[in-house]
Amino acid sequence: MDNLITIKHASVRRNNKLILKDVSYSINKGDHIAILGPNGSGKSTLLNICSMEIHPLWNEKLIVNRFDNALISKEQLRKQIGVVSQVVFEMCNTTYLVKEVVASGIFSSVGIDFHHQVTKENWDQTFIALEDNYCAHLANKTMKSLSTGEAQRVLLAPALVHNPKLLLLDEAASGLDFPSRSHYRDALNNAITKDKTIVMITHELSQILPEIKNIILMKEGEIYKKGKKEDLLNEEILSQLYDQKVYVAKKNDIYSAWC
Repeated sequence: MDNLITIKHASVRRNNKLILKDVSYSINKGDHIAILGPNGSGKSTLLNICSMEIHPLWNEKLIVNRFDNALISKEQLRKQIGVVSQVVFEMCNTTYLVKEVVASGIFSSVGIDFHHQVTKENWDQTFIALEDNYCAHLANKTMKSLSTGEAQRVLLAPALVHNPKLLLLDEAASGLDFPSRSHYRDALNNAITKDKTIVMITHELSQILPEIKNIILMKEGEIYKKGKKEDLLNEEILSQLYDQKVYVAKKNDIYSAWC
């Protein structure tokens, strides 16, 4: 199995406080992972190290290897990964057309600028990405005119339009209604069938696709537990993770949880 990301002994400090503490983990091709944990537990920091948005503190044991390259540049890395995070949702308040936002993913930018030369091949890629995310009918709408569910599906498309190997999702589907959740899962399934590896942060167990078999549980800046979904998504472990009673149900390989 091809290794995509290897991080060993990574720590991150912010405002003189360790928000990630000596964490080691790896992502392999096809090794789809869901990351869960309380707010402030270090989940987003974990993904931001993968995408080079945050750099861990140097120490003599630190290892950071992305796509078999310890010295990969951020520009090179952007060709290999797609990211959907809360920061990306700032595009929802713009007057960019949906198709422009999706095409801009090819250039790792936000919207099409004057120096971007969008070819016919680029537009073909754009509309394929829109179709795969069930939002081709939105291509000529402005971002600010979209509903929350529409925007969240649309913003998957620029993360996928350049055909990355790894897709990082940081609470990318929060607050969706039931039909939108189904469409979002279908879009992620399309990504998996096209050989993309998915790592997602979520608070909603129902967003964890059946194809996602691996779980990382974060607590207080550390990996609390990691392993197979069926071993970790139970009431005992999740209650310990969140320090309160959590109830868990499962139907058709889709989990749900409540307090």
